[in-house]
Amino acid sequence: MGIAGKSVVLGVSGGIAAYKSAELVRALVKLGAKVRVLMTRNATEFITPLTLQTLSGNPVGTSLFDLTQESEIGHINLADSADVILVAPATANVVAKMAHGMADDLLTTVLLATRAPIVVAPAMNVHMFENVAVQENLTKIRERGVIVVEPAVGSLACGYEGPGRLPEPGVLLAEAARAISTQDLKGEKVVVSAGPNRESLDPVRFISNRSTGRMGYALARAAWIRGADVELISGPTTLETPHGVTRTDVTTAEQTRRAVLSAFKKATVLLMAAAVADYRPKVAALQKLKKTDRPRRLELVRTADILGELPARRGKRIVVGFAAETNDMVENATRKLTDKRLDLVVANDVSRSDAGFEVDTNAVTLVDANGEEPLKLASKDEIADSVLDRVVRLRRSKS
Repeated sequence: MGIAGKSVVLGVSGGIAAYKSAELVRALVKLGAKVRVLMTRNATEFITPLTLQTLSGNPVGTSLFDLTQESEIGHINLADSADVILVAPATANVVAKMAHGMADDLLTTVLLATRAPIVVAPAMNVHMFENVAVQENLTKIRERGVIVVEPAVGSLACGYEGPGRLPEPGVLLAEAARAISTQDLKGEKVVVSAGPNRESLDPVRFISNRSTGRMGYALARAAWIRGADVELISGPTTLETPHGVTRTDVTTAEQTRRAVLSAFKKATVLLMAAAVADYRPKVAALQKLKKTDRPRRLELVRTADILGELPARRGKRIVVGFAAETNDMVENATRKLTDKRLDLVVANDVSRSDAGFEVDTNAVTLVDANGEEPLKLASKDEIADSVLDRVVRLRRSKS
């Protein structure tokens, strides 16, 4: 689920953060959204309509009395056709108008006329944001169902520090996607493990694998967008934590084990996407191992079987395993399904150059008690949604 193919109306009001709307429009278009931009008169003092028209590929609305657009009652068409309206940045003035039902320009008129979800991202001076009147207005629009994205904290254009910055585009995109997505995982506590482990040889060297964590992070992001409370247990990676997701960092297989078993107590769904280390050095040297001319023998011991340690009685919990294979993929996945008492195994052939580790695409086969279902090559975000579709069906069958 996401915003590809959706109609997104972006409202831009007159604050310094309006210049960031260009980046936001580009990001929306890149994701496949159909973008229409509405600007207040003051917003045009910070960024030109031509810029946003060029980036969106659509005319920019600036006036309620545009004869061309209003010949077709343009503001009603915009309100009716929108899948979601995102107001970013939202000034204190626009928030006040929304709170009191005013409609004195194109943007506020469309906001009153629409039945689409509305996402508002306030951006202003910290003292203005903390003003009692502004906070009361934000409370009012929240109570009416408007989604308010809290501003980021940092250096502001006015020179002050504090809350008031417009959140990054990724945050706004996630909030918009959640607003228009079916909340079929609402009420679920989803735990996702992701990324590799590192098992130390000495203070400098370690054993690891090629996992980047992208598949697990895509699952965590998609689960949050679909309404779940998500905890991500992550091995070492350079990826940013998905918006809305709680992240616990781990390094070794033993740390992963402890975190997963602890989180599992409150989980309703476990997605075990991490590439957990199967072996670790029997002894990790306390000092750096020096290079010599003699061969060096490395003794390895098995790490714990995390899925094997899960309680036999799992109630209505859904447990999903992942199988990264280089041969006999379906046979190995089927064996894992049975041996680990799993509800579903997501298997992929990591010997492929276009799937598995270190790429943005994947091609997997879903294996459960009813058989196997191959999924064609797609982005990891698309694969994540397909996996979660199956989780939702499994949940319904268990219920």
